[in-house]
Amino acid sequence: MTVALTVVSGNGRAWRLTEQIGSGSEGFVYGVEDTRPLVAKLVPDPPDPEAFRRRVARLVRQRREPRTVELLSGTPVRLSWPLVPVRTAGGGPERVDGYVMTDMRHAYQPFSHLLDPHARRAHLPAATWATALCAALALARLLARVHAEGYVVGDLKPDNLWVDETGRIGMADVDSWQFTDGRDTFAGRMRTPGYTAPERIAAPAGAPPDSASDDFALAVLVHQLLVAGLHPFAGHPAGGGCLRDYTSYDDNVVHGRCRLLDRTSVLLPRSAPPADLLPRPLAEGFRAAFAPAGRRPTAAGWARSLAAELAPGRLKVCAVNARHVHTVERPWCPWCDQAGQGFDSYPDDPREDA
Repeated sequence: MTVALTVVSGNGRAWRLTEQIGSGSEGFVYGVEDTRPLVAKLVPDPPDPEAFRRRVARLVRQRREPRTVELLSGTPVRLSWPLVPVRTAGGGPERVDGYVMTDMRHAYQPFSHLLDPHARRAHLPAATWATALCAALALARLLARVHAEGYVVGDLKPDNLWVDETGRIGMADVDSWQFTDGRDTFAGRMRTPGYTAPERIAAPAGAPPDSASDDFALAVLVHQLLVAGLHPFAGHPAGGGCLRDYTSYDDNVVHGRCRLLDRTSVLLPRSAPPADLLPRPLAEGFRAAFAPAGRRPTAAGWARSLAAELAPGRLKVCAVNARHVHTVERPWCPWCDQAGQGFDSYPDDPREDA
């Protein structure tokens, strides 16, 4: 969709916007006509316009602070940080605020391409379970760095993430993060069903997140990466010898309905990847992350566990299908087991439909 919009920074620098390339619960993202890979996010109706402008201005300023400079170092850039506040050109109250940021599409693909088997075969045909492990490790390490520098993501989910063919990870939507600037605290505002920690589900709307709630969302995402996109709280509720009406991921989270916690709590399709494809240390980490009284692993803890599974000798290639990679702990191939149930997450020919 082509638009005819121009945005202007405080010092008068103007950018012409091109097509709309994305939208979310708060705003819209547009391409930017520039020699650099840039996009612009516009937020037409923030709950508190002045607070939104102040938040963006502080994030732009923090880009020059040592803690943020370190986060933004490296190539390709891992965070699509606000570069400059902008407003749509023209006078009157209809002007819309936003900011210009790095266009992650120049180095990454949408994170969902690695989770969905069909999208993975189309866009990341060389990806294997080793790629998923690398992406999980990169995500855990990046979140650990974000936490170490005093930031909380607050709304960690696939829509905010990017991935490349080697498993490197990027993050966007930094404007929703929770952070401090001097004596001011800018609380996290957003939460997404299926990626919200149980303590936040039960909390009133607007309750601030913390690093532990990020760690819950991280565990969900790592599980999805390693179990071919399967959400850990997926499944039709079951119990007491009868089926119950499915409500939502969040309802399953609150009631602890999770295959890894209790195999009898949910019903999944026969084609779902087998639960025992996970190496024991990672399965134990998920149980700790999802159990009501579990000691939830931190992002740094996940990074250590995932790095150990990528150590030499920890991965095995299936003798039948070279794209079936799995942990050496499992004596036979879990992906062949899945294929025997009617669906292959990593087929030998990525052009073949399952």
